[in-house]
Amino acid sequence: MAAETKKYITSDELKKHNKREDLWLSIQGKVYNVTDWAKQHPGGEVPLMNMAGEDVTDAFIAFHPGSAWKHLDRFFTGYHLQDFHVSEMSRDYRNLANHIAKSGLFENKGHGTIYYLCLVSVLLAACFYGVLRCDDFSIHMLSGAVLGFVWMQVAYLGHDSGHYCMMMNPRFNKVAQILTGNCLTGISIAWWKWTHNAHHIACNSLDYDPDLQHLPMLAVSTSLFKSLTSQFYGRKLEFDSVARFFISYQHLTYYPVMCVARVNLYLQTFLLLLSNRKVPDRALNILGIMVFWTWFPLLVASLPNWTERVLFVLASFCVCSIQHIQFTLNHFAANVYIGPPKSSEWLEKQTKGTIDISCPSWMDWFFGGLQFQLEHHLFPRLPRCQLRKISPIVEELCKKHNLPYRSLSFFEANKWTLRTLRAAALEARDFTVVPKNLLWEAVNTHG
Repeated sequence: MAAETKKYITSDELKKHNKREDLWLSIQGKVYNVTDWAKQHPGGEVPLMNMAGEDVTDAFIAFHPGSAWKHLDRFFTGYHLQDFHVSEMSRDYRNLANHIAKSGLFENKGHGTIYYLCLVSVLLAACFYGVLRCDDFSIHMLSGAVLGFVWMQVAYLGHDSGHYCMMMNPRFNKVAQILTGNCLTGISIAWWKWTHNAHHIACNSLDYDPDLQHLPMLAVSTSLFKSLTSQFYGRKLEFDSVARFFISYQHLTYYPVMCVARVNLYLQTFLLLLSNRKVPDRALNILGIMVFWTWFPLLVASLPNWTERVLFVLASFCVCSIQHIQFTLNHFAANVYIGPPKSSEWLEKQTKGTIDISCPSWMDWFFGGLQFQLEHHLFPRLPRCQLRKISPIVEELCKKHNLPYRSLSFFEANKWTLRTLRAAALEARDFTVVPKNLLWEAVNTHG
């Protein structure tokens, strides 16, 4: 029997299938139609839409190191990509991913989760004891600070579970997501997945990455002064007189804003869960949020007066702001670009859009693995206990291909971030150069 003749399409033909109602992708040169599957995709529809009509092999490898490959056949169109080509950079990245998988590092999650859960339990119990059983003002404030620290550690666990790096069983992992996200922090894991997956795919794209879209309060590039359209939110990011005022002083307001950034996360959670948007496990997410907004107000109300209640909340927010600051340090001072992500540039975009925070190994628990931001972006499903092991290999890969590998101390990363914010702030004050300044654009894009 004669072998079946392969059918081919070109990359240009593939690009035509880049709409929600006609969504094709290529993986390892085989073309798949995921139009109907997009809405059921566990990672959400946005990551698929962001790379529609492209070869997404590198991104697929990054997010699906396990058994997802076996589910692809049902989406196969019968077409192969005629001009399919693997660059040396992509080949090296894929070889590294294959090496990590064969080493069993994706499955070896360590015992860190147990230790962190024990730490969180002890600290949360201490916080409740300090509020409910002590009458001393200083103890109450210390309890608020402890709660903020608990939220930091719980957020790291939520991050692990959101990337399926925490539990081996998917159902247990979902329980961990709702518990760590919704019940203990009041931030919906559904909202986190929606934004975070988009961030990973379109790392530091000004119009595709929601983690850089903070107008009117913050802007990391003067390109945002052009009132770009957010492809994530589907609306224009207006740079108006209000935004100009806030951006002009953003290097001074940065830390105060980070202290209250949590309020915005609560607001975003409610906006998503109460919207008409399709939200996976909406009822479960709402139930988890109700748990948080039961125990947290009751705990605060247990304090003797309104002064202590307000200061308690502020203390918890201020301590937790260290984590919000860390999130911005990893990206705000890195390179940015405009436009959709391309899987062919996967390694390049991830290296240029991330900054690692250097620290001794005994401080890894404090940063929750996110100090290895590049390593995490290249291998999002890799448990945090393995990130330090692959860091030297990733650094060598970057050197080989002349890509940036930036690892700064926490202090240095703060300096870089403030410098970036200040430069944009000064540009915002100058009415003669806004919205466009070619010198600043050159520095910000290529510096």
